[in-house]
Amino acid sequence: MYKGLKISAPFFEIGPKAYLYGENMLSLAKVIDKVAMKYDVDIIVTPQYTDISLLALNTSRILVFAQHMDYLPIGRGLGSVLPEAVKAAGAVGVMLNHAEKPLTMEEIQKTIERADEVGLGTIVCSNTIEQMKQIAKMSPNLIVAEPTELIGTGQTSDISYVKESIETVKQINPEIMVLQGAGIKDGNDVYNVIKAGALATGSTSGIIKAKDPYAMVEEMIYSLRRAWDEIHNK
Repeated sequence: MYKGLKISAPFFEIGPKAYLYGENMLSLAKVIDKVAMKYDVDIIVTPQYTDISLLALNTSRILVFAQHMDYLPIGRGLGSVLPEAVKAAGAVGVMLNHAEKPLTMEEIQKTIERADEVGLGTIVCSNTIEQMKQIAKMSPNLIVAEPTELIGTGQTSDISYVKESIETVKQINPEIMVLQGAGIKDGNDVYNVIKAGALATGSTSGIIKAKDPYAMVEEMIYSLRRAWDEIHNK
């Protein structure tokens, strides 16, 4: 686990996937940046590789993560994503094992080790509780509990899954924070999952496909902060 990553609960992740790039990505990132400051919430954003520097240089509060990287060393490997290059571009972390970019357990382990080596935080996606146990033993910074069948559906994980995933990871390594992903479509979903005990959540489709993506960012982060503060009596 890379100890240099500064992130605290409640936090949020916005993954533009391949929907946005360039100026459109930057415009959304600037809105996210302002909302992050307004509600004092850490927000991870995972842009296209080619936009990492663009976002890192033009925002101050969001945490820019790469969508993926490889574990190869400096040298040969045309077409690969070099950890040192991700770091130099301005990213502070990397997402691994998303359902759209799956890895083997061995690949996850080696890539986490390379991320630790170059100074990048890691957020690793997990589909099942059993997979979560294996990943937690590798000590990433963050784990996304995200049932693959719910991604992009607008259906969220049930409360029992939320609680079991948090407890499972806590028993193995209490330093790892768990983000509840998949199916978050609006502020109400965000509010409910945080009230259920989650430390964090995130959204792609709910924001990108909203009539007003900028307004949806505000709605979701407001709901995150409100639910968290209600639980902690702030």
